[in-house]
Amino acid sequence: MGAILGQARPIHVSVRIAMRLSAFRAGLLAAIVLIGPAHAQDGLADPLQDLLRGGEGEVERRVPFGRAEIELSFAPLVEKTAPGVVNVYATRTERARSPFFDDPFFEEFFGGRMPGRERSSLGSGVLVDGGGWVVTNHHVIKDADEVKIATSDGREWASKVMLRDESLDLAVLKLEAPDAFPAVPLGDSDALAVGDLVLAIGNPFGVGQTVTSGIVSAVARTHQGVRDFGFFIQTDAAINPGNSGGALINMRGELVGVPTSIYSRSGGSIGIGFAIPANVVRAVAAAAMRGETFFERPYVGATFETVTPQIAEALGLPLPRGALVAAVLPDGPCARAGLKPGDVVLSMNGVDIGSVDALGYRIATTPIGGQAELRVLTGGEERVLVVAMERAPGGDAEPVALDGAHPFAGAVVAALSPRLAQRMGLRGEPRGVVVAEVAPGSPAAGLGLKPGDILREVNGVAITSPEMMTDATARKTRRWRFTVERDGRLLQRALRW
Repeated sequence: MGAILGQARPIHVSVRIAMRLSAFRAGLLAAIVLIGPAHAQDGLADPLQDLLRGGEGEVERRVPFGRAEIELSFAPLVEKTAPGVVNVYATRTERARSPFFDDPFFEEFFGGRMPGRERSSLGSGVLVDGGGWVVTNHHVIKDADEVKIATSDGREWASKVMLRDESLDLAVLKLEAPDAFPAVPLGDSDALAVGDLVLAIGNPFGVGQTVTSGIVSAVARTHQGVRDFGFFIQTDAAINPGNSGGALINMRGELVGVPTSIYSRSGGSIGIGFAIPANVVRAVAAAAMRGETFFERPYVGATFETVTPQIAEALGLPLPRGALVAAVLPDGPCARAGLKPGDVVLSMNGVDIGSVDALGYRIATTPIGGQAELRVLTGGEERVLVVAMERAPGGDAEPVALDGAHPFAGAVVAALSPRLAQRMGLRGEPRGVVVAEVAPGSPAAGLGLKPGDILREVNGVAITSPEMMTDATARKTRRWRFTVERDGRLLQRALRW
């Protein structure tokens, strides 16, 4: 017991000292807040104010100083930008199959179908151009038969989907109206820094337009569930279901991101939301305004992998950063520039590359037809290579519809060219035959084939062209073995048919 009391005594002394220091600091800060305006009036320098501003010459980012600044409001910013944020209503009709479909008597009266059920989804969108161009998330309008837009003044408009990209989770809609719409100007998302103030505007849970505030929690967040994109802005501004496709606004009233997903265990906001950077939004919207129905990324003719700590140590890198060149396709832009497997891309156009996803983001936001300077580590030395940003080459062969008495009947297959692989959101080196379409109710649909599946092998024969697939399905057999690649995984199946 004596030992315990002996240990407790100095702890109480420390607490008393800490309390006195805390009171002293509080009094000092209060005095500074009161004296600060007087110094400003007298034109005297205030060292503490300079410190809070972040140093000499840095007046863009600082904490609020004085009561007047704490009482500032976001209302003028909201008044300027909120009219450019809209509600998106997407509806689709689902047809139910009659339980008596196989009965000729009922089929004669019901046609094998039951009345359809209408399903709807609600999200948000942003007017990025006064001509009625709206950007939203692809998942908001996916499979929709009709998409309506409600502007902040209460009016409703029909819209047409001009461009959709599931891999980026973006879609561009067009409204037709005689008058111009209020648009939100696009900002430079690359200029964002952790700690910057932002506003999220959208329609969460369908309650009506809602504004929440927060900061940029992180930039260049990766692996957040969107299939082919891994470069997000993270914010703690409250984002909930219905905010998808809305606006993330900076303090200059510019769109810097489009909220797309949240991390949540309950379905509601816990302060971890993710937004697609505005620089990607700008590139996709520009493609739609040029009349393109698909957003094409530049083709470089190489695949990249993550630099692990083991690889970084082997190559003499101080940190596991950059993008490791896994393969270089012959006669591609990277091959012509001199890039080789085993090289590491350290920066692109002067911007450091922290990961494979960061390199993908930089390539995607570079216009086709331009060039990029890559700083590369090769053979233990750094050098700069100039790579052309080209359009992905397309295949010359036409898609082939598979007919006949076999389990693949009803599927349409095509040679997997780099352009088609990009259009379907497929990664890696394009090889094999891709399923482009599957007819509903066909044997291929019953087999479980989906658009985007890659047929690798049928009955022991490697499939490299639609013609080979046609030959493989023409053979008379009741035993079928085949290998399908889906989302990077190889699936093998055997059946009697």
